[in-house]
Amino acid sequence: MTATVDSPMLVAAPPRRRSPRRRRTLRKAALGVAGIVGFLIVWQLLPPLGIVAPRYFPTATATLAQLGQELRDLEFWRNVGRTLTAWGIGLLIATVLATVLGTVIGLVPFLRRATHTTVEFLRPIPSVALIPLAILMFGLRIESALVIIVYASFWQVFIQVLYGVADVDAVARDTARSFGLSRGSRVVNLVFPTALPYLMTGLRLAAAVALILAVTAEMFIGNPGIGRAIMVAQNAGQWTTVYALVVVTGLLGLLVNLVFRAIERRSLSWHQSVRGEDVL
Repeated sequence: MTATVDSPMLVAAPPRRRSPRRRRTLRKAALGVAGIVGFLIVWQLLPPLGIVAPRYFPTATATLAQLGQELRDLEFWRNVGRTLTAWGIGLLIATVLATVLGTVIGLVPFLRRATHTTVEFLRPIPSVALIPLAILMFGLRIESALVIIVYASFWQVFIQVLYGVADVDAVARDTARSFGLSRGSRVVNLVFPTALPYLMTGLRLAAAVALILAVTAEMFIGNPGIGRAIMVAQNAGQWTTVYALVVVTGLLGLLVNLVFRAIERRSLSWHQSVRGEDVL
């Protein structure tokens, strides 16, 4: 009688599968790259085909080559810094004012009713219409640009904060009062968590609007920055430089949007809207 010894069998581990979230991310990235490539191909073909005048619409390769030269110019980076400085200061002022005023007005029903008509009147006014007034007040300085940036960005955050404060659950508000929480404690523990998603949405929208108005103010007011560089290149007939700087403004807008989306996701990681995106 012989004894048999079972030798251990090596079982191959199943191949690791990519998570659905990772597959979605890769698919979105691939579609984004394909869209950019397609856009550049169309851009490259438009001038040679005679659809647009090559003199005023340079090809994509010529524009990107000019962009490479601009990146090696110190004055270009100074202009980028000036534009971002005006953008950052204006966005900060608008966010602080809108958050404070939106919270106070939203918490007091009388103030909300009293200011409703005024808000609806002022909000649709185009901020560029204030450029002559800003120049009369501050001259051709950065303060004039800040007036335009703050005015346009303020409403993006203010309206969202009003909606956020009004969205506080009535049962939760009555429960907090029944437990004797102070007004400050209710604001911190009840109003702020409810309004935070609205605030972050308004901040992301305001960041894009502030960048647009920072460049616009430089173009029309004349304070140094990317906008003024675009106007100088246009007046000199340097159309390739104009389009290269326009591409820069687009890249800045994309970067701002990505940064604020990342901040929004990080600050709202506990919220169901962000958690729902991770689960789907």
